[in-house]
Amino acid sequence: MSQSATESTESIADSLRQDQRIIEAKRLIREAVQEHAQQLRVRPANASLKDSYAQWLNRLTDVRGGPPIWPYLASGLGQGPYVELADGSVKLDFIGGIGVYGAGHSDLGMIEAAVGAAIEDTVMQGNLQQNPASVVMMEKLIALAQQSGASLPYCLLTTSGAMANENALKIALHKATPADRVIAFQNAFAGRSLAMAAVTDRPNYRAGLPLTVAVDYLPFRDPSDPEGSQKRAVAELHRLLKRHPGRYAAFWAEPIAGEGGYFPGSHEFFAALCEPLKDAGVPIIFDEIQSFSRTSQPFAFQHYGLDQFADIVTVGKITQVCATLYSDAMKPTGPILSQTFTGSTASITTGIETLTRFEQRGCFGDQGSNVQLARYFQSQLEALADEFPTQISGPYGEGLMIAFTPGDGSFDTAKALMMDMFDAGLLGFVCGGGPTRIRFLPPPIITTTEQIDHAVSLLRGVFASRLG
Repeated sequence: MSQSATESTESIADSLRQDQRIIEAKRLIREAVQEHAQQLRVRPANASLKDSYAQWLNRLTDVRGGPPIWPYLASGLGQGPYVELADGSVKLDFIGGIGVYGAGHSDLGMIEAAVGAAIEDTVMQGNLQQNPASVVMMEKLIALAQQSGASLPYCLLTTSGAMANENALKIALHKATPADRVIAFQNAFAGRSLAMAAVTDRPNYRAGLPLTVAVDYLPFRDPSDPEGSQKRAVAELHRLLKRHPGRYAAFWAEPIAGEGGYFPGSHEFFAALCEPLKDAGVPIIFDEIQSFSRTSQPFAFQHYGLDQFADIVTVGKITQVCATLYSDAMKPTGPILSQTFTGSTASITTGIETLTRFEQRGCFGDQGSNVQLARYFQSQLEALADEFPTQISGPYGEGLMIAFTPGDGSFDTAKALMMDMFDAGLLGFVCGGGPTRIRFLPPPIITTTEQIDHAVSLLRGVFASRLG
């Protein structure tokens, strides 16, 4: 018998993955996690852990050079949106690492994907050496991005949202050279690298940093004056295009303003801007680091019907491994895109699990779970605003990017409320400025109406206690 006839149709690694010892180990891990996690309920800290927790927080403060925003150090266990801290307290987490934990905490599917990654040959993958899972992840993202007509056949994985955005800007500058300016929105947030700090409309975020990119800003859509704000934005766009003809390498747009305060866009608003930008040959970048998976469609640009305008799109946070997608016209002609790390093996396998779970849950569509949960959450916050009109107004946002304005909308008021919520067992976070809001990013894969009710109940208790 020839050697080829006796060769297996699978690799040795495939046989390892199917080894009964590995399968049994995964089963035992699932069983143990589930057994311990089911004990978790929102509760205060364990007094016996107070001193050790304070020591951990002091050590954190020392090594990072300042205190954390919250006194938050997780124990390593959770259940859905509930997370245990190392002081024994349990919180209802409706911010999820600012939208990272799409399946909440200690999700059994995510754990199994991560355990599978742990037996792979490397911890990290890169442009030089990748595993088939990288290909699967990129193909899945491309398929989602092109499902309603956008032409985005290429994808580059990377380790952070800032790096995905950095790659997007590099692609645009490379394509549009010698153009070197960028148009973005007021209150834009793009990341913390030098280039992204320049795009971000936060002067204090680039204090002491050199200005690496020249950026001009447009006013974003105002939901209270959609027609007027659109006219003002279009007028400013035309003024800029005339002032700097041929100099713009990119239009940078978050379809939903995230860090800027959860202001939604619209098809009409973006189409009125993108059409003259297309005519001027300016590449259009949609930054979906925070908005991906939160609306009726996988991407917010699809939610607003903007497929024809998408030249470059970035995703991150909830996808676990981040990515830049781009059209054939944007394909670089030089070797400008390369990274030692494109992501950890675990981030790639859990990213695949995340995308699979969106489909299993039925998150997308006009009647998908995202839309249903968003409507329910908004209705409950509206009722809360009627009950406590001096303490909360709103809600605002789009889909499962939900926010409200506390009190007078000042940063101090919002931060004080955020800390009171933390003490009560509910995690939300600030965004925007003038007004500053409290935002929620509930995990779309596992959130239920009962958990939303619990969040609203905790919030109601905070408001009631403030009234005395």
